[in-house]
Amino acid sequence: MSIFEISQGTSPVILAFPHTGTDVPPAIWERLNANGRLLADTDWHIHDLYAGLLPNATTVRATFHRYVIDANRDPAGVSLYPGQNTTGLIPETDFDGEPIWKTGEVPNEADIAERLAGFHAPYHAALAAEIERVKALHGVAVLYDCHSIRSMIPFLFDGRLPDFNIGTNSSTTCAPAIEAATAAVAARADGFVSVVNGRFKGGWTTRHYGRPSTGVHAIQMELAQISHLASEAPPFAYDTEKAERLREHLRAILERIEAIALELAAA
Repeated sequence: MSIFEISQGTSPVILAFPHTGTDVPPAIWERLNANGRLLADTDWHIHDLYAGLLPNATTVRATFHRYVIDANRDPAGVSLYPGQNTTGLIPETDFDGEPIWKTGEVPNEADIAERLAGFHAPYHAALAAEIERVKALHGVAVLYDCHSIRSMIPFLFDGRLPDFNIGTNSSTTCAPAIEAATAAVAARADGFVSVVNGRFKGGWTTRHYGRPSTGVHAIQMELAQISHLASEAPPFAYDTEKAERLREHLRAILERIEAIALELAAA
């Protein structure tokens, strides 16, 4: 089983997809309970949503599910949001706080070490290699981390989540122009609501790689799933009509980011 898929491009923009994979090795699948086997916390169809929007972009996609190990969490197990409900490196619960493992089958330290070595580290080695390759081409690289989540999850946040949730770890992981342009396009998107560094400020991927002073910029986009799914419940079907409206704005965001990256490269 390949644990990631890469499509190399010549753009300074890299799209990362850490949470769209649904592959679970049989031995791990057997340990999940019925709730866990729903794989409800998948970023459903996000790689399809972005497909073709920026033709020359590099893409790096994890094929393993986040219940195997979460590729967007600190390998040291440090919480992204101290004091707030969240899920960990290997989640013990789903986003509603409900157990996902059979009794006695919650992953232990040995499981964590094994999955770090077998899944998390190889994915990030591949992602880091693509960042270095793209930076060698242009002198800069922009990592755009692609995510989605249900719009209403009381365990994690109050009320309804905005459609566009832009995260730059409080404006530290990318050039101000990249954040500003992304926010401006999202703010102009008719019928959609957006926020910058709200409940989601960027996960470990964004925080780890985003070092503007070195020429590597990172930004996370967390989309509310209601913006492109027919329903935020099984079978989590893709709504083509909704998605096409959203894709128009996502294309504009990516094209603007690419243009800014090329301007930074030429500076």
